[in-house]
Amino acid sequence: MRLVTVLSVFPVVLLFFGCSDKPGSKAPPQEKGAAPAHAEAGHPIVNPLPGMPPVIDPSDIYSEDHAGKMNPVAAKALARIYVPNTQSNTVDVIDPATYKVVDHFKVGRQPQHVTPSYDLTKLWVLNDKGDSLTRIDPLTAQKKETIPVTDPYNMYYTPDGKYAIVVAEQRERLNFLDASTMKLKKQLWVNCKGVDHMDFSPDGRYLIASCEFAGAVIKVDVANQKLLARLPLEHGGMPQDVKLSPDGRVFYVADMHADGVHLIDGDEPREIGFMATGKGAHGLYVSRDSKVLYVSNRGEGSITVIDLATRKIIHKWELPGGGSPDMGGVSADGTVLWLSGRYNSEVYAISTADGKLLARIPVGHGPHGLCVFPQPGRYSLGHTGVFR
Repeated sequence: MRLVTVLSVFPVVLLFFGCSDKPGSKAPPQEKGAAPAHAEAGHPIVNPLPGMPPVIDPSDIYSEDHAGKMNPVAAKALARIYVPNTQSNTVDVIDPATYKVVDHFKVGRQPQHVTPSYDLTKLWVLNDKGDSLTRIDPLTAQKKETIPVTDPYNMYYTPDGKYAIVVAEQRERLNFLDASTMKLKKQLWVNCKGVDHMDFSPDGRYLIASCEFAGAVIKVDVANQKLLARLPLEHGGMPQDVKLSPDGRVFYVADMHADGVHLIDGDEPREIGFMATGKGAHGLYVSRDSKVLYVSNRGEGSITVIDLATRKIIHKWELPGGGSPDMGGVSADGTVLWLSGRYNSEVYAISTADGKLLARIPVGHGPHGLCVFPQPGRYSLGHTGVFR
């Protein structure tokens, strides 16, 4: 690959790698980027972000998300599935024990995701077009106050818990809010269309975010809130969810146009591989034992299972009768994968043992960033539930 350094209006140097970021390009049926022999050692953590809880096991950054490791704060919450319906401007609440909708309430315009707060005491409904957040009390599953926040398409938390990062997709900005007061502290313009999903390096020092309408990912300095680099994706067109591998060495990036998952070395940054998973690859979820990655293929109604140790596809589960599996999460005990059916006004409960569809639950129109709560983990990094 050819490296070009470009000086522009940004206060930092942007690194552009390789080929064009033309959207809509299709990936060939290939799979590359096998795990190196040293992968099990984990990414070295030399200088972690100040204030970030220590990484317990560098070979498995999700070690504290395993079944049975519930934070005492989260353990008090009602077990519920929260479904934001983007077209109905509502949230449906499902009891996972009965697969039934037990509550339904109105929120702001176009709710996109339900996001657990860093300290696990609150859930936020992100009303994108409504420019607001609606709080849910996880102890009672009841709707509370709504506060003004500009363009909250998605939301994450810095690993030190200091800031909530509101992903203002239409404005191409990452807005850093005080996590306690939810007041804006800094806006970072990233000049990357459709910025929407992200994950953080093992040391918390940087994040990798996808740009849905630019066919690229960006790298951002977390402590200084500065743009570091932009990487056009080799087979990219519409990158979506981003998830760090348990060993901290590679970021997986789902791509709806490439119909698969990019493998990104975030330190460089550079693309090191691609795995074709299925049409409309969208959401990424790590199993409770950190062994596999579930990829929801929204365009064809399937879930691809990737072995994280070998970086090989081991299963592909088809939803009977089709569907549009989108965003969601894994149950606290790891036995059920919950996904919204974006274009089918339904939610899927899928057995992680064999991919069997356990339930198909009718909900409102346009269900999107479904949140399973509670889940194990010491703290939340946001989205629909990224825990460490």
